[in-house]
Amino acid sequence: MKLTHLKELESESIYVLREVAAQFERPVILFSGGKDSIVVTYLAYKAFYPAKIPFPLLHIDTGHNFQETMEYRDSLVQKLGARLVVGSVQESIDTGRVKEEKGYNASRNRLQTTTLLDTIEKYKFDACIGGARRDEEKARAKERFFSHRDEFGQWNPKNQRPELWNNFNGKKNIGEHFRVFPISNWTEMDVWQYIYAEHIPLPSLYFTHSRRCVLRDGVWLAAEPCINLRPDEVVVEQRVRCRTIGDITCTGLTVSEANSLEDIIAEIAATRVTERGGRADDKRSETAMEDRKKEGYF
Repeated sequence: MKLTHLKELESESIYVLREVAAQFERPVILFSGGKDSIVVTYLAYKAFYPAKIPFPLLHIDTGHNFQETMEYRDSLVQKLGARLVVGSVQESIDTGRVKEEKGYNASRNRLQTTTLLDTIEKYKFDACIGGARRDEEKARAKERFFSHRDEFGQWNPKNQRPELWNNFNGKKNIGEHFRVFPISNWTEMDVWQYIYAEHIPLPSLYFTHSRRCVLRDGVWLAAEPCINLRPDEVVVEQRVRCRTIGDITCTGLTVSEANSLEDIIAEIAATRVTERGGRADDKRSETAMEDRKKEGYF
């Protein structure tokens, strides 16, 4: 890497990951298949090389994931020799733990919280490592590197522990756990430049491709079977790519011709739309993300 600030960010993130390994008994990486969780996974690989990553990857499968994401996930797990744990939202629905939303805007995105907390409880994970960054959204800007969750998996943004001189307090009571965010100080541009410098492969969704889409409330969505089309909505073929990847029902697509990492970096440098500007789940209310995080969301 030629960019000095990327080396500093990498060093900080690796330090955080090693602190997790030192302080906790059963850590796990929250893996969504998005670029941020991919970078965190590669950082963990680098942090403990030549040993394997000492904690498993946890993917919460909504049942409405892009096929490209699932294929990439399985390929990466095999490549790194990592262990994969999957929590199923469909199973949560079938067992009555959550109730599926109805209507045109129905999504399983919020249902992930219950599945995540149930999976954490089942495997007794005490530290969940995520790829959230402070520049993404105002609620995520309130997080510490080590973010405490109570016995119900809930987060209190007004009760955050100080982290002076990168001293992290991982002490907790039985039943509690931490969310850990090693790339908190990274920006979207930092992530893309690091991916470029490290030659990290990504799902094809991040690059421009042709896809059947529908325009809803100013956001392009993939016209997949899980999208309930309104009578007046028309499906069209569009050249798009993803800036973030999540549940199909809330992942907005960006009209783009960026076919390479260089193109993406140039596009991000010029855009005036935030990374999560196309996420339908963030538009449900003014405090949508913070409300979900308080409940135990990623």
